[in-house]
Amino acid sequence: MTRASIVYLAIITFLMVQCKNDDTQFSITKDSIGKLSRNTLVSELQMVFAQDSIVSDADTLKIGNGSKKIKIYEKGGAHLLTLTPDAESIQKIKNIRVFDPRYKTARGVGLTSTFKDIKDNYPIRKIVTSINNVVIFLKDSDLYFTIDKQELPSSLRYGASTNIEAVQIPDDAKIKYLMIGWE
Repeated sequence: MTRASIVYLAIITFLMVQCKNDDTQFSITKDSIGKLSRNTLVSELQMVFAQDSIVSDADTLKIGNGSKKIKIYEKGGAHLLTLTPDAESIQKIKNIRVFDPRYKTARGVGLTSTFKDIKDNYPIRKIVTSINNVVIFLKDSDLYFTIDKQELPSSLRYGASTNIEAVQIPDDAKIKYLMIGWE
């Protein structure tokens, strides 16, 4: 191989690795979301998000006590995630709220998706109605989605006691929140 061939091969390899990293940096899987895994401890967040900014009570991160929300921002200011730790002595992440629309599942569902995208790609376990929202829980997944009742027909918008079924939610209803709940 010539020197030019070696340099060319090195550049191609570097670009392939970068593309692979970009693919997983914002992916949502069963056991991870981007750089964060199901087993990541709160005490490890500084290392996991070393290139990003973490906003939280300083005592929470240093000694791992408390269950205050931890906000992760990308360098440059974009709000990526808000994490809520569990109440155990060795804290893991219990809940995650996704703020950045670049995070997507392997099936392409993310914050910019619609209810149709959810129902076409995942079986729905149950739908819970609250005063202002409808929460959609998936079968065999820790993901759940919130849709604002303003996205529903006017006859379904008022009253928390109204049981709403999947067939009543318009296909074009937008996702308000994308959450992950790890136990």
